[in-house]
Amino acid sequence: MAAGDGDVKLGTLGSGSESSNDGGSESPGGESPAASLPRMKKRDFSLEQLRQYDGSRNPRILLAVNGKVFDVTKGSKFYGPAGPYGIFAGRDASRGLATFCLDKDALRDEYDDLSDLNAVQMESVREWEMQFKEKYDYVGRLLKPGEEPSEYTDEEDTKDHNKQD
Repeated sequence: MAAGDGDVKLGTLGSGSESSNDGGSESPGGESPAASLPRMKKRDFSLEQLRQYDGSRNPRILLAVNGKVFDVTKGSKFYGPAGPYGIFAGRDASRGLATFCLDKDALRDEYDDLSDLNAVQMESVREWEMQFKEKYDYVGRLLKPGEEPSEYTDEEDTKDHNKQD
């Protein structure tokens, strides 16, 4: 499956049709919520910590793909609470992306090692990961249970952000 094939099956999910100027509802000043938020410092997240960034409790929206956490706030019209892919906000979206399923049943409440996915589904997850890397800021890793977070220096954080720009 080519990297763009998933876009056809899941519509505009991560397809590049969002921009930072049309990322969702606008604030009274005319800016999207993403425009007013500072760039997030790199850190790692447990599933519980990730859930806080679902766009309803916090204006920032994060999701994880293949163990990597991305800030998708600029795509809030897609990933926000009212968006067609809002189910992925604050969650590990890997299984839903791999199986092209937008049902809550496709997402796990506990850490998902994806070990039951087949080779085609795992390739799909890796392709989605690459698309999210190109489009959104990588902000850290999704921690496995018992795993300790990494300490990121300001230099690493700046280097990663410059590489993404």
